[in-house]
Amino acid sequence: MSDAPIAATWARLRAARRPGLVTYLTAGFPSYDVSREALQVADELADVIEVGVPFSDPLADGPTIQRSTFQALEAGMTLPRTLELVAETKLSRPVVIFSYLNPILRYGVEPFLRDAASLGIAGLLLTDLPAGSDAAVEQQVQQSPLDLIRLVAPTTRADRLARSVSGAQGFLYLVSRLGVTGASVTLASDLEASIARVRAASPLPIAVGFGISTAEQAARVGRLADGVVVGSALVDRLATEGVRGVRDLLSSLRRAVDRTEAAA
Repeated sequence: MSDAPIAATWARLRAARRPGLVTYLTAGFPSYDVSREALQVADELADVIEVGVPFSDPLADGPTIQRSTFQALEAGMTLPRTLELVAETKLSRPVVIFSYLNPILRYGVEPFLRDAASLGIAGLLLTDLPAGSDAAVEQQVQQSPLDLIRLVAPTTRADRLARSVSGAQGFLYLVSRLGVTGASVTLASDLEASIARVRAASPLPIAVGFGISTAEQAARVGRLADGVVVGSALVDRLATEGVRGVRDLLSSLRRAVDRTEAAA
């Protein structure tokens, strides 16, 4: 969908020759109202916003996002409330719903896609839906106004990589390292090679996440990839320093990314 919000955002970024800044925040953490304030800050400073749907069994997430998820669940956050949060915040940047499959199935795939599209949500990333594992669900998303965002692991074999990116839309989320989400002191030594492999398999923009927590790391990744995803570091900053901490971190990331020339 070349006229979709995510595609338009990356076209603008490529014209400016700079990488995109993609943020992740858990819906409803640490409270509904504070979550809305944090999302408003992200809307000011990021290019794409991932909104995480709290789930009771977040296997792919590290301690920081797990804690935020459980706290949000205890406060009554659900997928319907997540959509309400997005609607009330009136975000101007493309929004990607970041979810495990079960909440979407419980809501109903078609009703979710219809309701999300009515709110202008631009994409859906399903953490536990590998390419080809449920063709019917994948097709429903692909035929909707929402882009189907794919997660790609750094260990994906060449034959599997082609299948993993087939039918992907919007951009590809490349996991920078093995393991669960979480801020990291160092980046993977083979990150450049991983990006090159994925770039050879798909023309879609590549955003790299998992472990990026500093402006220096964001700048390094931005020189290699089309986008930088920051999640756990933001959630941790929100937990310890509140919305002001989110603004401070995002401002430093924004400055670093804006000074970086993206890969051609």
